[in-house]
Amino acid sequence: MLVSTKGRYALRVMLELAQDDSAAYLPLPAIAERQCISEKYLESIISVLSKAGLVDGLRGKGGGYRLNRPGSLAPVTCLEGDENTCPRAGHCTTLPMWEKLDTIINDYLDSVSLADLLTQTDGGAL
Repeated sequence: MLVSTKGRYALRVMLELAQDDSAAYLPLPAIAERQCISEKYLESIISVLSKAGLVDGLRGKGGGYRLNRPGSLAPVTCLEGDENTCPRAGHCTTLPMWEKLDTIINDYLDSVSLADLLTQTDGGAL
């Protein structure tokens, strides 16, 4: 499974926000410049992150974006909430596979934080 460019950039944006004071809002142009992403493309990424509740946005002077809370990385929508409300859940032959994949993804990602990525010493750029 390949992670899309938009997905990779979204992670870079979240890391950028994690580096700053969590109470401060970082302006979109500053994020775009630091990450070498066009503002127009970044707007579409920030929009998705905002709708998912991962970032908070503030308009006007002193506005920008900051991290909010963790979000879902479920591989299928029926596993996004606390309870699977899919009408096919009781007889879905692929559900066990998706549940196992979801567990593997969450177990791995729960072991890695944005702070961990920021403290890596491999010298790689975000």
